[in-house]
Amino acid sequence: MWFRRKHSKNRRLHSSHVLDVKLRSDQVRAARARMGTYLVLAVLGPFFGLYLLWRVGAVLLNVFVYENADFAIQHVEVQTDGVIAPDELRRWAGVKPGANLFALDLAEVKRRLEMVSTIESVSVERVLPKTLRIRVAERDPIAQVNVPRTDGPNEVVVSVYELDADGVVMQPLDPRRCTVPLAQMNSQLPVIVGMNAFELQPGRRVEAPLVQTALELIAEFAKSPMAGLVDLQRVDISAPGVVVVTTGQGSVITFGPDDIDQQLRRWRQIYDLGLSQQRSIATADLAVENNVPVRWMMASAVPPTVAPKAAKPKKTRRKNV
Repeated sequence: MWFRRKHSKNRRLHSSHVLDVKLRSDQVRAARARMGTYLVLAVLGPFFGLYLLWRVGAVLLNVFVYENADFAIQHVEVQTDGVIAPDELRRWAGVKPGANLFALDLAEVKRRLEMVSTIESVSVERVLPKTLRIRVAERDPIAQVNVPRTDGPNEVVVSVYELDADGVVMQPLDPRRCTVPLAQMNSQLPVIVGMNAFELQPGRRVEAPLVQTALELIAEFAKSPMAGLVDLQRVDISAPGVVVVTTGQGSVITFGPDDIDQQLRRWRQIYDLGLSQQRSIATADLAVENNVPVRWMMASAVPPTVAPKAAKPKKTRRKNV
């Protein structure tokens, strides 16, 4: 009996101890869970708060800026230093009337315009509250290239390309898209022959050395002592190492690739010498530095001087709203 009571007492003590251990273990686990929850909230809370602020800010921007009718585009102001019609520039820009001024992708508008080969550079800016301003700098062609191609079994058509002073290839503008009459367009540009047709990629620069020499010659000629006395009609680069110019007056002049300005001055000296003797230059090889070979023709055999070219419109930036 005594043994049984003692055993019963020990069992009660053991049960109390187990319950106490279990209670402490549950408290530890609960404390750890709370600590983990606080830690997660401490880490994720700021990110959630920032995300919430971002979403609220985006909604507010849409309501008060990007979808605000007060910033709907009503005017597209176009400024150009060339001859392209403002309405044509607006069409190429692709800006829809009523589009939101802030939602508009200015870089995309700039890219669309600069894809036109006759346009050199574009700047686009917002003018609050409802105006988009576009400034355009156009390329100035100084020469043209004619490329014949077959169009059908018995038909040959000529594709015309233009080059600016840097050698960038352009497709000629349609006169209907310009603000000047056809007579003032570049219809009398010198024609470069002997080029590789595969180099003529609109919007890209032709790197061939002789093409660059021909363009330098054409540009320097406009400022040379020969300007106004003869006109350049044909510039042949098919021969290696030289550029052969044919004038509207029937002269054939050969240039070397170096020191174009000096060669133009020598041309003027030879021209003046022939004028004093009532003769005109038939051929002259200015690529030869000393004792320039010259063949003369009588002045009476010279074709009549062509009418002066129509003056190009000056490159002044025009504003059109």
